[in-house]
Amino acid sequence: MAGAIASRMSFSSLKRKQPKTFTVRIVTMDAEMEFSCEVKWKGKDLFDLVCRTLGLRETWFFGLQYTIKDTVAWLKMDKKVLDHDVPTEEPVTFHFLAKFYPENAEEELVQEITQHLFFLQVKKQILDEKIYCPPEASVLLASYAVQAKYGDYDPTVHQRGFLAQEELLPKRVINLYQMTPEMWEERITAWYAEHRGRARDEAEMEYLKIAQDLEMYGVNYFAIRNKKGTELLLGVDALGLHIYDPENRLTPKISFPWNEIRNISYSDKEFTIKPLDKKIDVFKFNSSKLRVNKLILQLCIGNHDLFMRRRKADSLEVQQMKAQAREEKARKQMERQRLAREKQMREEAERTRDELERRLLQLKEEATMANEALMRSEETADLLAEKAQITEEEAKLLAQKAAEAEQEMQRIKATAIRTEEEKRLMEQKVLEAEMLALKMAEESERRAKEADQLKQDLQEARESERRAKQKLLEITSKSSYMPMNSGMTALPADLPSFNLISESLSFDFKDTDMKRLSMEIEKEKVEYMEKSKHLQEQLNELKTEIEALKLKERETALDILHNENADRGNSKHNTIKKVPSPRQKTYLHLRLQSRLFQGTLCVVMGSPSVILTCA
Repeated sequence: MAGAIASRMSFSSLKRKQPKTFTVRIVTMDAEMEFSCEVKWKGKDLFDLVCRTLGLRETWFFGLQYTIKDTVAWLKMDKKVLDHDVPTEEPVTFHFLAKFYPENAEEELVQEITQHLFFLQVKKQILDEKIYCPPEASVLLASYAVQAKYGDYDPTVHQRGFLAQEELLPKRVINLYQMTPEMWEERITAWYAEHRGRARDEAEMEYLKIAQDLEMYGVNYFAIRNKKGTELLLGVDALGLHIYDPENRLTPKISFPWNEIRNISYSDKEFTIKPLDKKIDVFKFNSSKLRVNKLILQLCIGNHDLFMRRRKADSLEVQQMKAQAREEKARKQMERQRLAREKQMREEAERTRDELERRLLQLKEEATMANEALMRSEETADLLAEKAQITEEEAKLLAQKAAEAEQEMQRIKATAIRTEEEKRLMEQKVLEAEMLALKMAEESERRAKEADQLKQDLQEARESERRAKQKLLEITSKSSYMPMNSGMTALPADLPSFNLISESLSFDFKDTDMKRLSMEIEKEKVEYMEKSKHLQEQLNELKTEIEALKLKERETALDILHNENADRGNSKHNTIKKVPSPRQKTYLHLRLQSRLFQGTLCVVMGSPSVILTCA
């Protein structure tokens, strides 16, 4: 009896000590998991269990998200799981998602599992249009997503239509253009083919490097009102706090970087941002719910902690992870190179085998053709033998006829010799007569040419004599009747009169040459003016044609200045001579100094963030 009572007491105590559990479902971007969670577990216990299961060590980016009353909330690490406003029915569902985003994915995301989870989450946000992405960037991102899923492009495997069931582009982009799915696939495949050689993790990282430059990447938006009651949007991301117009989520109206914020606090529903510069007014706003304010503050604290963490030296844990990641990356790179070499060797072996098979087939065809040729040759040899016998008999007959013909030829030659000798003598006589006639004709022509030359020389001599007499008479008459000036200096006696005539002729020639040259210059000037006028007409015609196509809003400052000068009639030659006055030079110098000062000021304004980065 006592033993039975003792056994019942021990069983009841054991039953009482047994912890109560409940089922939890964890939904990641590509899987679902269920865990048996103890009642006393805090959020950190469940979160660590999920991270260990996934093999995730970069835990500071992630969190467990749930929805309560149409509001997103995150599981707090220091609070029991069941103390949150989670649904009571089992299994309790949480979504394992990235809560904070890196500033630079390539530098901060170390583990491959971390990169993969971020890739899946950002891809879904883009496809769901929670992150705006331009159409051309959407196609490029889709090509990297295809590379991450299918590996290298192979035209024999990835044929037309292999992306028909894939969701790769936002619906907004698809509806924006009159393009068929085949046309989209063609453009995605064209880029996909260029990513050959990239592993899955490399393609996913390239995707994130492009996506992180999108304006809405990593921004959590909240509807708020300022003190005047104006509806605005608050954006919280890795760089700071941003105030947006509700109609424009891409460009913030005001930004508060983390390094310029002194304090963030809220009281009831009022949120206060105190800038580091006390000269800047405090920014206050209200949200619709207290729960939203708590979420904003939670995101602000986490993003600011990561902001400061990035600007410090890596912890020992992160250094170890980066070293392991480098080793793992090097190992995978060597493995890929080994596989590539094996693939290349296999392809070369297959090509060699195909070449040998092709060569063997070719040799068989050549052997078959050789046998057929041999058979044809044997048949031809028999025919040739018959023809050779017939030819031999014909040759004997021809030899007999040739002997008879030789005898006849000898007789004809004897007769022809006498005839040939007589013919040769006759031809020699005719040739001698022709040569004599040719010599007589040449001599007659030479004598006629000499007579003509003598006549021409005689005429030239008579003409020269006539001109000399006339010139002598002119000189004599001038020297006899020329008036003498008393004040004029007498010419030297030994100066020949021919020199005076030469000077006069030379002067007349130079004056005529100058006139001719002047006329040529005037002619060229007229031609140049005509060409310039024609060119100007062509330019004006072209300007009139393209004037209707001009977009005024795209005119540059140089275009405007050129049009103003043309309207005023200023040309290149009269504009280039205008030198700036000293006042203008001073103004230009001041503008240059102002530009230098502005550049220096930008560096000074950016120095705090630089210092934080270096710290």
